[in-house]
Amino acid sequence: MTKKRINRATIAALCIMVMTVSCDRSRNDKGFEYFPDMAHSLAYETYAPNPNFGDSMTMRLPAENTISREIMPYPYPNTPEGRALAAAELSNPLEMTGDHLKTGKEKYAIFCRNCHGALGDGNGYLHTSGRYAIKPASLLSDKMLAAPESDIFHVITAGYQVMGAHGHMIRPEDRWKIAMFVKNELQANTVK
Repeated sequence: MTKKRINRATIAALCIMVMTVSCDRSRNDKGFEYFPDMAHSLAYETYAPNPNFGDSMTMRLPAENTISREIMPYPYPNTPEGRALAAAELSNPLEMTGDHLKTGKEKYAIFCRNCHGALGDGNGYLHTSGRYAIKPASLLSDKMLAAPESDIFHVITAGYQVMGAHGHMIRPEDRWKIAMFVKNELQANTVK
């Protein structure tokens, strides 16, 4: 019986010792790791100095004359001439369908409504709240009513005057859908 008590006491002492040793009191120490190189990368951080390169930069520039996948360079500049040329040469490659108009409405709500307003009259929240002093252009003006979808596509892509370019944020197909929505929904519901 004494042997059983000694065994139990030894086991209890071992358990307490293991629990004490395995606890992390400071939360800064991860404890012992077996194969730490499997869990923690040996790679350099993006902006950390890197002695493997002559300029000591880890983040490398892309090779010259290359573009990202799925990104086609936009050939029209952000100038009045570029806008006129884009309006004359481009045409919407998408058919007008209910799905395209629905997607265009959703993308308009995400990217355009805060400035141009839900009705497209330029009274979006950013202007009416006083956060943005310059009133955005009305998409219901005579100039915009006469403009083709390609003009709207160009302005979304390259920007115009104080409106910044949104081409890097919105895929080309979605820009065409927004232009389709503006021409066929917002402007179509305008009293002329």
